[in-house]
Amino acid sequence: MRYRDRLAYALVLAAAASGCLASAQEPSPAAAFASTTEIAGAVSDEAPVAAPEASAKALRYYQTGNVLWVVENLWGLIVPIALLFTGFSARMRDLARRIGRKWLFAVVVYAILFTLVTFALDLPLSYYTEFVRQHAYGLSNQTLGKWVSDTLMSLMVSLIALSVVVPGVYFFLKKSPRRWWLWSSVAAVPLIVLMMLIAPIWVAPLFNKFGPMKDKVLEAQILALADRAGIEGGRVFEVDKSVDTKAVNAYVNGFGQTKRIVLWDTIIAKLDRRELLFVMGHEMGHYVLGHIPRLIVLVSLLILGSLYASHRTAGRIMRRWSQRIGFSELSDVASLPLIMLLAGVFSLIANPVAMAYSRSMEHQADRFGLEITRDNHAAATAFVKLQTENLGNPRPGWLYKLWRSSHPPIGERIDFCNSYRPWRTDEPLAYERLFKPVTSPAQREIAPCRECRRAERLFSGPALPAAPGAARLHQG
Repeated sequence: MRYRDRLAYALVLAAAASGCLASAQEPSPAAAFASTTEIAGAVSDEAPVAAPEASAKALRYYQTGNVLWVVENLWGLIVPIALLFTGFSARMRDLARRIGRKWLFAVVVYAILFTLVTFALDLPLSYYTEFVRQHAYGLSNQTLGKWVSDTLMSLMVSLIALSVVVPGVYFFLKKSPRRWWLWSSVAAVPLIVLMMLIAPIWVAPLFNKFGPMKDKVLEAQILALADRAGIEGGRVFEVDKSVDTKAVNAYVNGFGQTKRIVLWDTIIAKLDRRELLFVMGHEMGHYVLGHIPRLIVLVSLLILGSLYASHRTAGRIMRRWSQRIGFSELSDVASLPLIMLLAGVFSLIANPVAMAYSRSMEHQADRFGLEITRDNHAAATAFVKLQTENLGNPRPGWLYKLWRSSHPPIGERIDFCNSYRPWRTDEPLAYERLFKPVTSPAQREIAPCRECRRAERLFSGPALPAAPGAARLHQG
């Protein structure tokens, strides 16, 4: 990710086979889950699923992706250095002062100019990375017109975000030169929460159409699974993503009235129902296990560390090269590329820690998905499809895992799906306390409490026998 987008991205980040009924009556979620789990009780998938070797094409995609990652990070350092040491940032500041006149408007104008200039500098690399390369490897359906439209819309979002964030940072720099990094980080927390509230409603629909689920049986099963996971009041949306990509995705996000369960149309078309329910169990795990608040804390700490690193090191650079860069105080808005540069270096250094924490949360979500569905075979085959369709490398090198892998390698996830079955030996489940029991109303009325867990083991399981079709599984 190039440095222009880091701050806006941090805010937005913390901001991831159809069927029909024989009857015309729509099933309730509870009824749908009860019926499907009874059908699934007869299904037995004991054989372990092997992680396939990466294809030659997948290995090329992996290797060229590593090179591209290095290029992008080097570019993220070169651009701010160029803006600083050519004096271009200082000239943009002077222009912003002439246009804006007053301090606040001048800072906003500079933020807009900075965003437009860096957008233009990044555009060729973005075009190659997001459009040319994805089409070259057969991973994209997006037309050039749609890519241009989405890119311009992303630019508008960045303009709005940085027009709010940059004046806030420089307000604290002006009022508290020694503690600006702390107050800016504290102010970022409610801003991140606000973005998480409004992004599902206002930002995501700018890029794709969100509509109701077409498959009402599947919707009922998902809502039943959500009810069992303790997620109440959520709505299920189907997103028209096939116009852009062949990848698949599903997620649960938002708070309160903005809470929603989202599936891309690609995942519905390419995964069978059992695999879909595991995917949804995984995504619900993120929500139930509090990974959203943890993500807010993680992003806030990264912002704090990045800004503090900038505060501690910027003075030396300004004292040595003030004549060349055109400013001698960090409160001068022309210092924005310097702050972005130093923050980007810190983020790169801290990346292994952030990636390790993210992998831990993803592993917890995998465990949650397995425990709530108890369908190891469907989970493993979903990961196999992800690897095959998404040109994945099941066993990447340790450097890749350390700096780039926000999820456990696919091979490790398949191995875990094959081996994790504590319910077979009556071992305690890590998240059993979070699940509602899965018994019919009649069983709840007559079964003693001690029998509830035994009944739950009997009736919990995958949704329906697998339907044919190839698929990929979202890693998040």
